[in-house]
Amino acid sequence: MSAQSLAQGSDAHPGASVFSSFCAGCHDGGDPRAASVDALQSMTADSLRFALTAGLMQAQGQTLSTAQREAVIDYLAVPPVSGEWLTQNRCSAQEQGINLTTVSLANAGGDLRFSRNLSAAQSGLSRADMSHLELAWALGLPGIGGLRSSPVIAGDTVFYPAGATEQVLALDAATGCIKWAYDAGASLRSSVTLSGDLGDGQRLLYVSDERARLHAIDPITGEPAWVIDGAVDDGVHTRLTGAPLFFEQTLYLPVSASGVQRGAEATHECCDGRGAVLALDGLTGEQVWTYYTMPPADYTGGVSSVGTPLRGPSGAPIWSSPSLDAKRRLLYVTTGENTSLPATDTSNAIIALDIDTGQVRWQFQAIANDVWNMACTGREYGPNCPPAQDSIIKDWDFGGAATLVTLADGSERLVAGQKSGHLWALNPDDGSVVWQQRVGDGGALGGNHWGIAVDGERVFLPINDPHYASMTDDMIDAGVHAFDLGSGEPVWEFRSRPDCANGRDLRVATCQERYGFSAMPLVIDGALVAGNIDGRIFVFDGEDGEILFEFDSSQGFATVNNVEARGGSIDAHSISAGAGMLFVGSGYDRFRQQAGNVLLAFRPRP
Repeated sequence: MSAQSLAQGSDAHPGASVFSSFCAGCHDGGDPRAASVDALQSMTADSLRFALTAGLMQAQGQTLSTAQREAVIDYLAVPPVSGEWLTQNRCSAQEQGINLTTVSLANAGGDLRFSRNLSAAQSGLSRADMSHLELAWALGLPGIGGLRSSPVIAGDTVFYPAGATEQVLALDAATGCIKWAYDAGASLRSSVTLSGDLGDGQRLLYVSDERARLHAIDPITGEPAWVIDGAVDDGVHTRLTGAPLFFEQTLYLPVSASGVQRGAEATHECCDGRGAVLALDGLTGEQVWTYYTMPPADYTGGVSSVGTPLRGPSGAPIWSSPSLDAKRRLLYVTTGENTSLPATDTSNAIIALDIDTGQVRWQFQAIANDVWNMACTGREYGPNCPPAQDSIIKDWDFGGAATLVTLADGSERLVAGQKSGHLWALNPDDGSVVWQQRVGDGGALGGNHWGIAVDGERVFLPINDPHYASMTDDMIDAGVHAFDLGSGEPVWEFRSRPDCANGRDLRVATCQERYGFSAMPLVIDGALVAGNIDGRIFVFDGEDGEILFEFDSSQGFATVNNVEARGGSIDAHSISAGAGMLFVGSGYDRFRQQAGNVLLAFRPRP
């Protein structure tokens, strides 16, 4: 439904005119990054209120009076969700046991190196299984429009962070029933991480929320152990997007704070955030050391075109999870662009930190002088967008982890994809470039978004370049591209094309424009699982790219908990496997993609 028809349908509501005046210009298609009206209408009042006061839409919310803000929230919000969905699908007493002896997936990367490569023994699935999968069950998650996170899978339990439901769920892998639910009190943002043994057999689950808090949860009972604030600077809007990594009793937590959203506000003194890594005691949450990507922002002496004082440097947030090199005792982090001048050499970079001290061993900047914030969108840039002579204004950050790989000859590569479309292979000793490739044009919504996967011989690069009106299909490099890890030479490619037939154009509103691969892929015993933002799930043979399995998740599903559910775009960290099952979260309501609210579980057909 368009914003115009939405407003016409309920003109008497005071929020209708607020939406038309302040929101429709972006949310009715004017800004490709803005959530669609349908996505907004899937949010609760609490979620909308947080977005407008302290979250993603804080800058826009500050242009509204309290009365206007509450009116538009009431106009858009779905009714509060009853908690019955958590109680009606409880496991029986016989199904509620939790065993952590065998762990299929302890973190989103699958291992410390963040390879996203699971063996048959680890996943319980073989390459042969991947060609004859069937849907085992679907779990509907009420009151939300998207899923973004990878679970921890141990024994027959899936510890799943269910996004804007604010719940971490311990699910039975075979049936989808709920063993326990933990209420975080805010939308969950990161994937989950499981600690090693912290003493006396104790282990903890770690997950972060939209309020930049890190929760430590007892995986056996679902009770909280502690909750800490992950903000590193007072008064600065902070996000914890990347999941933490656990090693030798220490938890390494990436922090993203950049001011990228608030840059859109003309009166904001742009900008003040910076990326960081917090090293924490895994048992207590106490801080061990902190690394910052730059000093705190200060006034530069400059003013914007509307006379607002400017601050900097800012940005270089760490959106992604870190990876770890136990031999060199290095933590590898990737960073985003700067959000205000002056540009720093830590933006759009891969940085190696000493895991014991947090000191920089080396850093590699892939693309320099990229200063960008949300003022740099639309037909006319806002006052806080830097001048073209001072920045390339590309938003070409790293959104995925860097992956450490050992080749057959014993040599090593550190590999990472970038939103520019680049794929970089570095020498982990010093960060020098061994080889590089580039696919497509990249951009704010293009290139490689959430990361890559490797199988030991090849690296798999998802590309999400959108199809704009001025382009023809042959100009689009959206798809999956495989390269030889040793040489960097192309091995195979799958070029994605729109699939709008048989009613898909009605189910997927942007099927002609958005058909790239953005989600972090996963290798299972040599087979590559990748998700398309139009809702299709693909399984490829890692050696030659042959399609072994395809499933369309952009449809409605009967669910084990009787919650109305449909699938949509597959994005972020939505693909995981373990306990002999493949799990995919379908639905992603950001960047005008397809909303959805279902967790799908697949198993091999008998």
